[in-house]
This record gives sequence, structure tokens and C-alpha cells, in this order.
Amino acid sequence: MRIGELSRRAGVSVPTIKYYVREGLLPAGRLTSPNQASYEETHLQRLRLIRALLDVGGLSVAGVKEVIEAIEDPERPLHKMLGAAADRVVPRYEGERGEDLHVARAAVADLIARRGWRTYPEAPAAEALAVALAALESVGHGDFAEVLDAYADAAEQVARVDVDYVARNVLREELVESVVVGTVLGDAMFAALRRLAHVEASDRVFGAGT
Repeated sequence: MRIGELSRRAGVSVPTIKYYVREGLLPAGRLTSPNQASYEETHLQRLRLIRALLDVGGLSVAGVKEVIEAIEDPERPLHKMLGAAADRVVPRYEGERGEDLHVARAAVADLIARRGWRTYPEAPAAEALAVALAALESVGHGDFAEVLDAYADAAEQVARVDVDYVARNVLREELVESVVVGTVLGDAMFAALRRLAHVEASDRVFGAGT
């Protein structure tokens, strides 16, 4: 297909496509003449992945490039490739690093060890959890950590569903897209479900007889 058709089908402008090629995110098309290039379905799939990483995942162009490099590295195990993509969409928090955060990091490290999770306390998601726990402590709700294992139980169940969904895909690029979209939109979906369930739980506990 010509670049105009690729642009139309992907919903990405021609100048943006050329920018992605210059940045190494998208392979160049096959030259058919000095001023014309032909593009394949693989280019369309890559463009959709780039847009998912940028628009849904919130990655920078440099971050997208790192994920693309992971995809194109045949020596990188699938698990590590997916981990590289997932780590990129975990929110990073900047702020004051007080004693509460040190305590929270220790609690997260203990949780990881206790549950036998094959990750590490310095992982982006572990740091995000520690920041959340420290914030709870700072506003007087440190006892919330007592239900951390109950949350972890639910998270394990959701994670199994997520991975089963991702495993239905075969191509490396499709797997990465599933991880990014599933992580970001899945978080939004789970948060909405949690709020719906809160209504039911609140009515059951506090709304009896009203």
C-alpha cells in the first residue's frame, strides 16, 4: 500500500508516519521508485502499536523506542519483553522521600517475599505501591495496610485473567499491545468495577433498614 492509504487506515498523518520512520519506531517502506515506497500490513500493525503506547500507555517517544527494541530483540525472552512493556506504563511518582516511604518499601518487600512473587522490591510497580502506602500513612490511614494481603489475593486472580487473555495472541507486537492496553484500560475497568462493588458493600454494611 502507498503511504496515503497507510495514513488513512492507521489514522495517523503522513508527516507523523515519516517522523516515526526517522526516529526508528517504524521500518521504512520498500522503495518502488525514487519518490515512492510500498508499505505492508506489518507497518499498519506497528503504527497501531505505537499509537497504543503513546496514547493509551502514555509513553514518550523514547520510551516507545525502548519497547520496540525489546520486541525486535529475538534473544530477549517473551517474559522479559512483556515485563519491559508493562514497567513502562506504571506511573512514576516524584516527591519527598520521608521515613514513611522507607517503612512502606519494607512492607512491600515483605509482601513480595511472603507471597513468593517472582519480582523485586525495586520494580516500578513495587515502588508505586510503596508510595501509595506511604501516602495512606501520611493522611492517618496507615492501618489500611492490614488489608494488603486481601488486595493481593484479588490482584493475583485478576492477573491470571489478564495473562490468559494476553496468551491468546501469538505475534510479539500483538502481545505487547495487549499488555499495554490491558494494563492501562484494565486498571480503569477494574477501578470502575471496584466502585460499583463499593455501592453494594456499603448498602449491605451501612444501609440495612434504610
